[in-house]
Amino acid sequence: MNPTQLFASYELLMDQADQAFQETRKAHGACIRCERHCSDCCHAMFGLFLIEAAYIQQHFSKLGTKTREEAILRCGEADRDLERLEKRLKAHENDPQMSSYALARERIRCPLLDASEECILYPHRPITCRVYGIPTRIQGKGRVCGKSRFGKGTPYPTFDLDSIYQSLFSLSKEILKETGADILERASLLISVSKALNTPLEELLEKDFE
Repeated sequence: MNPTQLFASYELLMDQADQAFQETRKAHGACIRCERHCSDCCHAMFGLFLIEAAYIQQHFSKLGTKTREEAILRCGEADRDLERLEKRLKAHENDPQMSSYALARERIRCPLLDASEECILYPHRPITCRVYGIPTRIQGKGRVCGKSRFGKGTPYPTFDLDSIYQSLFSLSKEILKETGADILERASLLISVSKALNTPLEELLEKDFE
């Protein structure tokens, strides 16, 4: 399978995110606290759509051997942290409010973040990472980085991640078409960064991830 055309469509979405960030920085630069080696967003919990996972995997494979090996070790650490989180969440499985609270407070280091606090795939990082420092809308609700200075009650341009997620879902359906899988169900599954780095593309297309 050659997903080159789908990756080109995905990169257009990346460009939209970058443009939105730059426009917000130009208009409200004092509110944005993003700077080099600020890695708050690199410890946030989020999953990747299949198209994102495949894209990251392709570029990860082009890195040097030592860089990849170190990242794979960090994947193990991230997976263990996720396992511990799952056990803690089970204690609140009958209390959705506490589960949401615990999940929101959880910080798990992204395996793409190296010892120098730099992303080893920064030019190819996911869209979520690209807009973390500006106001976004997810499931109809406004979200913003806790370190930013965007004030409550003040209107700001907001990047619609719901719309982007719908586009990522559509691209993931396209990349699944050749597998004969239950496309609608599997295209909505989210994959951790560690699974994306550790799992061959063929297996990503066949396995279920949560």
